[in-house]
Amino acid sequence: MKTVTHWIGGKPYGEDSSTSGTSGTSGTSGTSGTWGPVTDPATGEVTTRVAMAGTDEVDAAVAAAKEAYATWRTSSLAQRTAILFRYRELLNARRDDLAALITAEQGKVHADALGEVARGLEIVELACGLGMALKGDTSTDVSSDIDVTSVRRPLGVIVGISPFNFPAMISMWMFPMAIACGNTFVHKPSSKAPSASMLLAELAAEAGVPDGVLNIVHGDEIAVNALLDHPDVAAVSFVGSTPVARHVYGRASASGKRVQALGGAKNHMLVLPDADLDAAADAAVTAAYGSAGQRCMAVSVVVAVGSAGDALVPRIAERAAKVKIGPGDDPTSEMGPLVTRAHRDEVADHVAGAAAQGADVVLDGRDFTVAGLENGHWMGITLLDKVSTESDVYRNEIFGPVLCVIRAETYEEAMEIVNGSPFGNAGSIFTRDGGAARRFQLEVETGMVGVNVPMPVPVGYHSFGGWKDSAFGDHRMYGSEAVHFYTRGKVITSRWPDPAETAAGPDLGFPASR
Repeated sequence: MKTVTHWIGGKPYGEDSSTSGTSGTSGTSGTSGTWGPVTDPATGEVTTRVAMAGTDEVDAAVAAAKEAYATWRTSSLAQRTAILFRYRELLNARRDDLAALITAEQGKVHADALGEVARGLEIVELACGLGMALKGDTSTDVSSDIDVTSVRRPLGVIVGISPFNFPAMISMWMFPMAIACGNTFVHKPSSKAPSASMLLAELAAEAGVPDGVLNIVHGDEIAVNALLDHPDVAAVSFVGSTPVARHVYGRASASGKRVQALGGAKNHMLVLPDADLDAAADAAVTAAYGSAGQRCMAVSVVVAVGSAGDALVPRIAERAAKVKIGPGDDPTSEMGPLVTRAHRDEVADHVAGAAAQGADVVLDGRDFTVAGLENGHWMGITLLDKVSTESDVYRNEIFGPVLCVIRAETYEEAMEIVNGSPFGNAGSIFTRDGGAARRFQLEVETGMVGVNVPMPVPVGYHSFGGWKDSAFGDHRMYGSEAVHFYTRGKVITSRWPDPAETAAGPDLGFPASR
């Protein structure tokens, strides 16, 4: 059975330091001696065991990062970006290998996994050119012989905690920007899909990232809480569910850490009667069922206004029924399984509850299976119409291939539904009316907005994040806001009088500009 260990101080952590994190050879877990199972979602078989960190492993990882920070923070920006350039090339050369690890442990189809790697590479490329974002500002002669300079300095040891659904991309959203800014990093990936992060670490070492700058510990809430409480951790970046995001934000900020914690979502797609309904149906199927709905940017609710619903639902059903579901390593598969059996059963229970609470079940995926792979975590495409906003399937984040359709008579009623959600991650509108689109983008209470775009994921040089219960903390992911999150400002006021001048003597008054 393949073994995945921790990565601390530039190598696999444990008594047998020759173990490779992705090679499949056996090794030790460090000191905790605890292992967790990793399952192939397509077969239901346990294929890997992953080391689970205790406080000793967390302490070792943070200590390695702290030691490395002493020299990494003073390394030149040119040195850091040169390493990241080499890293980008190595990642690009190994993108198929990364995608294969994602498919084997997360379940998404290979093409989707390649897309995940590509979106992660976009942020690595952004980190390669971070010089413009890190440059400071200078004002000369603000007073007699006085200049003021603003600079940004790294924070120290950063912790990143990432989810199972994008085991490579979200990791690459975090640590490349953090280390480019001069910080060091301890990453805690999901133990459901740990192998991609280990390959990322191995390639970072090959690119020249010094030992201790990037460390990885696997584990559960024991490791998470140890990282949140650790006195040598300066900041925490988190992506996951809203309950855990709230916990991470509250616990880490209580101990004085800077925190960005991105939580769950219930993204709404508002469709007006004047919209191109064929385009809207295509978008709904793509956004709702891609990655089996296991992404925070998935459209999980379509709000159909007026006559749009009667025409739109059959179009969605027709297209959704044609999606080919199968193992991720089958090139003909368009959608793969869910990550675990427990998660699959939870999604199925929500569908059963929706039917009991009055929804019309247009497509029911609960009985879907793949011949020869009956033990896989399969959930077929599900489409629910006339869903109530009071139902559990609407109120909760399902994180599966389930699309809810809600009917609204007017735009105003639809907006009350969209803005009434406690989540505020993303929202989109489909319409041919520019005025309606403009009104929507100003009125919708979400951090990311799409106009005739179902999943408005910002490009790398903008920033990613939601509102309300979808995000905790003042800073968003990547883009310019990541630079502000991973650094802190320092303002330097200096006076260098002309040496020909005579000293004026002491002045006990408050300094004034003159």
